[in-house]
Amino acid sequence: MRTTTPEPASEIRLTVPQTLHGKRLDAALAALLPDHSRSRLQRLVRDGHVRLDDRVPECSDKVAAGARIEMELPEPAELSWKAQPIPLEVIHEDGALLVINKPPGMVVHPGAGNAEGTLLNAVMHHAPSLETVPRAGIVHRLDKDTSGLLVVAKTDAVRLRLVRELQARRIKREYLALVRGVVRIGGSVTAPIGRHPVHRTRMSVQPRGKEATSHYSVKAAYRSHTLLRVRLESGRTHQIRVHMVHIGHPVMGDPVYGGHGAGAVKGQGARVTELLRGFRRQALHAERLGLSHPETGEPMEWTAPMPADMRALVEALAEDARS
Repeated sequence: MRTTTPEPASEIRLTVPQTLHGKRLDAALAALLPDHSRSRLQRLVRDGHVRLDDRVPECSDKVAAGARIEMELPEPAELSWKAQPIPLEVIHEDGALLVINKPPGMVVHPGAGNAEGTLLNAVMHHAPSLETVPRAGIVHRLDKDTSGLLVVAKTDAVRLRLVRELQARRIKREYLALVRGVVRIGGSVTAPIGRHPVHRTRMSVQPRGKEATSHYSVKAAYRSHTLLRVRLESGRTHQIRVHMVHIGHPVMGDPVYGGHGAGAVKGQGARVTELLRGFRRQALHAERLGLSHPETGEPMEWTAPMPADMRALVEALAEDARS
């Protein structure tokens, strides 16, 4: 078990000096608060704990001399990671890697309100040596209600290699996404993603966001929905969900980005309408994962079938479209 002791909450008020005029906000904060890492300061900005002249800023915003910065340092919750005997569907395992097919509804990493029952708790029980690896070796995440393939590094050296491969976009990640509306042809979405300026738990396409590209192709089209195969170049938070709603085709069932609800469609059968209305999560599945083995260099690729609820919905849509 890992445990950290909570620190007291505090509030910091700063005034930007002339020497930092025109600098990015995160760079200015790093200069003014050298005891805090730049990554932590960026996270505080993204999570809405920083105000610049009484507004919620982005990390990339330029600051002016004399500008007022107010920052709340939230009291971190006590962090306790413990191994738990939670079943895992292991697709591949060797001395360096663990590839898991995550079910929908499982949180990847412990957080507020989810201290136990996460994928991290499960992998620590499956491989106790992961207690010594940062984040228990988890290299990338999937949203709680997104299912599919996820890679875990068994050593810190392997973790660092995989992080570099992700940053260089050499790890292949393909998803199946059931979206609302009929998509006729495939295409690409290149649109920067950043924190929503008002709803801070959401992401949105923002001119000053981080660049993000998603490529999609049509796998199957139904009366009012389309099953897409989506390949990621970048890996921004909620990227597919944000990009799909940006082009007018939100992921089916997504309660955050407008994909929930069946809608009235002429000729649609009662059974498929009921399934659509009852689907309470985003219909998004990480189907394919490919990478070069971090120790041998051997190309490796894995696939995982859609979970039962998404498969049943897709099959019902296909049957309804044929009727």
